[in-house]
Amino acid sequence: MKKPSPYLTFAGTIPFIVCAVFITLGIEAVRVLGDTEDILSVYGLVIASFMAGAQWGNHLTLDNNNPWAIRLPILSNIVAILLWLGFLSLSVVGFIWLLIIGFLSLLAIDYGLHLADIINTKYFKVRVYVTLIVILSLLAVAVQMPLY
Repeated sequence: MKKPSPYLTFAGTIPFIVCAVFITLGIEAVRVLGDTEDILSVYGLVIASFMAGAQWGNHLTLDNNNPWAIRLPILSNIVAILLWLGFLSLSVVGFIWLLIIGFLSLLAIDYGLHLADIINTKYFKVRVYVTLIVILSLLAVAVQMPLY
């Protein structure tokens, strides 16, 4: 049986896409869930934190002499904490731009992990495609919003 992770990873882009479409169409809120911008912001924070946590978890299996054994928990925590602080302190559009930087940073970390043979090519390829979808969705939102 195939692992469901690639399918779940791609499915995780659906809320990004839906929120981008809704914001483009002027749908400001979703009954029961709230403001579309807030839905996107919170979902982005949750997913980025989840991904940083997955990266943090990768360091647990590394030998102490592997440079990523020290880099990985530090970098993944920095990304998660900066995103959380940004969520608390920035405007929605500012946070969307920070999410874009955060997802690109997480992908850059994964690229380093791929080069170090810590994550495999198949997983990295999925990460590239999914990050592209997420970034394009976030960009579609960010360019429509005033910068204040």
